[in-house]
Amino acid sequence: MTEHDENNDLEDHDRGLTFDLTHTRHRRAFLGLVGAGAATVGGAVLLGGGGSAAADAVSEIPSETSGPYPGDGSNGPDALTESGIVRSDIRRSFGISTTKALGQPFEFKLRLVDTADLSPLAGYAVYAWHCNRDGEYSMYSSAIVGENYLRGVQVTNARGAVHFKSIFPACYSGRWPHIHFEVYRTLAEATGGGTPVVISQLALPRTTCAHVYAKVAGYEQSVTNLNRVSISSDLVFGDDGGVRQLAKIKGSIKKGLRAKLRVPVDV
Repeated sequence: MTEHDENNDLEDHDRGLTFDLTHTRHRRAFLGLVGAGAATVGGAVLLGGGGSAAADAVSEIPSETSGPYPGDGSNGPDALTESGIVRSDIRRSFGISTTKALGQPFEFKLRLVDTADLSPLAGYAVYAWHCNRDGEYSMYSSAIVGENYLRGVQVTNARGAVHFKSIFPACYSGRWPHIHFEVYRTLAEATGGGTPVVISQLALPRTTCAHVYAKVAGYEQSVTNLNRVSISSDLVFGDDGGVRQLAKIKGSIKKGLRAKLRVPVDV
């Protein structure tokens, strides 16, 4: 596979919408299936592409656990209260340390839309975080407990979008490669102890993950871990195969990879 082949790596994953409401207590109850013929709408929401807006309402993105390493004050340390957390480039720690996380250059964009009409949600705050190249989380893992890299907050623009510059996350044992995020109504709520209106996760496509892990130094353990898990067996995405949380990937290892996901929010 060439580097450019990864642009098409979502074709095997677009399987339509299926929901299992009993898999995890962290998942919100949905209003129901979108309806006949709506798999195309679900696909558009999943891909985050620039297709035409749907006239019908869609369900909110599945709600997921924030995991054991949120860094939002709900389980130990709180990065959201620290000066410097509002930033688009999350590769370096801020504050006492300025250590840079090593790994494949990677950017990801989340675009928030209203479930009622897919109109963009401007002025919302998104807190995003993920593991490093070794599968470790800053502020928690013993080797990097003093770091706070790969965490940041951005406010959505007029198009409802936030953009983060980062490194490609590892695949650690037992989990599908992913990025955590929380959505807040305002920046003040995000950094002032407010309650998120959405907690969810972005899933990364297998083809791209396998390509990065095999070709980029430092991700060797991820090759083994990825071969031991599937998105359908993952404890978070497994109930519906992550079809509404699977990002679209473009770019290459040489030029950098870019992911995007549309995030419907019930306002």
